[in-house]
This record gives sequence, C-alpha cells and structure tokens, in this order.
Amino acid sequence: MKTILCGSTREVIIDTNGPVIIIGESINPTRRKKLVSTLQEGNFEYVLELARIQIDAMADVLDVNVGFPGVDDVKLLPETVIAIQNKFDIPLCLDSPNPKAIEAALKVANGKCLINSVNGEEHSLNAILPVAKEFGAAIIGLVMDDNGITHDPEKRLAIAEKILERALKLGIKEEYVVIDPLAMAVSADPNACMVTMKTIRLIHQKLGLNITMGASNISFGLPNREILNAAFMTLSILNGLTCPIANPEKITAAVRAADLILGRDDFAMRFIEYSQRTINV
Repeated sequence: MKTILCGSTREVIIDTNGPVIIIGESINPTRRKKLVSTLQEGNFEYVLELARIQIDAMADVLDVNVGFPGVDDVKLLPETVIAIQNKFDIPLCLDSPNPKAIEAALKVANGKCLINSVNGEEHSLNAILPVAKEFGAAIIGLVMDDNGITHDPEKRLAIAEKILERALKLGIKEEYVVIDPLAMAVSADPNACMVTMKTIRLIHQKLGLNITMGASNISFGLPNREILNAAFMTLSILNGLTCPIANPEKITAAVRAADLILGRDDFAMRFIEYSQRTINV
C-alpha cells in the first residue's frame, strides 16, 4: 500500500513495504515557549528554523501544529503553512483539532497534505472526512471513538475498520487512510506498548494500511527516554509501523538501522548517507 504526499514539487511515498518515512514533530508549541511567543508576534523565523533543523536531520514530512491557548488557528495555521512552503519544498502534515483551521490551511497549501487527525467519534468523522475529500488530502485515523480509548487491540482494529469504511464511503481511497494505533505511556500502564504493537500487527495484517504514531509518547515521565523510544520504534517497525511522528534528530539513526536490517536499504546506501551526514555536521 502506497500513500503519496507532495510538497510544491517534491513527492514522498509512504509504503507498507518500507523504507520508513519520518514525520517531523517539532513544530508544536507543546513544551516550546519560544514557539508560542514568536507565533503570537507573527514572527515565523523560529518556525522556519525548526523546519530546517528537521529537514537537515532527514525528516521526510513536517507536522505543523500551532495550537496554544487563545490562538486563532484558523488564521495562524494557513499563515504558517505559507511561510514554510515559501522556504521549503516538503510535504506537510496539518495538525489541528479544529476542522476550520484544517480547511483554511488546505486552501493555501501546495501539493497533497496529510491531516492529523480524524478518529472514530461521530463528530470527528463528520467534520474532517468531507474536508479531506474536498481537498484531496490523506488522513490519519486515531483508534479511539465515542467510548474513549480501549485497551483491547481487537477493538482498536474495529475502530480502524470503521474509519476506513467511512472514508471509502465518502470516496477517499484506502491508500489515503493512515492509522494511528495510539502509543500510550508505559509508565502508567506496563502493557501499553504491547497493546500498541499488537494493534499495529493487526492493522498491518488485516487492513494493509500505512501506520503512524507519536513515537515519544511511550516514555513520558521516565529517564533515558531516547533509549526507550528507539527500542519501541524498532519493534514497532518490525510489526508494521511505516511513518512515525517523531523528532528526526533523536530517531533517524534507529530508523535507518531498522530499515537496513529488514532488507529495505539496498547496499546500505541510506544508512551510509545518514552516517556520513552526521559525521560532517
């Protein structure tokens, strides 16, 4: 299954057969006070710096989230999209719970974007799917619904099936439905990672869709987070993860190594390219 995203001219193919595509997570005001303050001033220099850093660290797609208390994201999200695409040719993942902000951003965005996100709740499906269809965007579907978050992998699969069914009914092709199996903090639930990996495996085997997730969620509140995230990332890739949302500075090494070990990197070219780049930095 291939999900094709585009910037102004650059095309990125997310493929269930690999290699893994990295969606850079860093343009997000959470824990970044400087991003909040600069966006409040209408200053996009820090956004562009974060974009450049992630692209240099080999992000393939950039997640763009400008949400913080009091923000007019219907105005700010499209302004941020324009600023990034005026400087960089890279596909974007538009990240907002506000359908109006997503729609406003899609109106000005070049290429084919990914929407982060829809879920199995009725109001989410009814609000986001028509926008995705109208603008030809791909969607991320989170496996939660009106009953909340289940800890049963089979029930998470059922929610993924519901999202896919509703998307297909509206005319969105299955290759443009990417599923997020939900990665939860292992410090709060010792079985959280196992539930996520079982969900990944079920979705990969039964639906054949591309799979994303927030790669750093599992280590929240624990020491040595990078080690935990890298281990979980590698195991998740083995089970079917294809396009994690992560900090490329922290995770690219593990991703390139996993791709090479799994036979997705002919003659180790991508691994060598990454290694040489890090040596030269």
